[in-house]
Amino acid sequence: MTETLAKISKRSKSYLAAEAIAVYVEAEEWQLAELHTGKAELEAGHGVDHEKVAKWLKSWGSAGETKSPR
Repeated sequence: MTETLAKISKRSKSYLAAEAIAVYVEAEEWQLAELHTGKAELEAGHGVDHEKVAKWLKSWGSAGETKSPR
């Protein structure tokens, strides 16, 4: 598969591997940054109770659908 992609894209297998690693690392860095931001928001008291979110989600698609909790 890698050889076929290398031929079609006219790139070396090493180049494709390096690109795949770069994309993976970028995604992981983004995810870790988002987790860090979320943790900081929770520690600052900006969270929403699980019960409120669960009630809101259960209302989806019903006639009594509620607005998202804040």
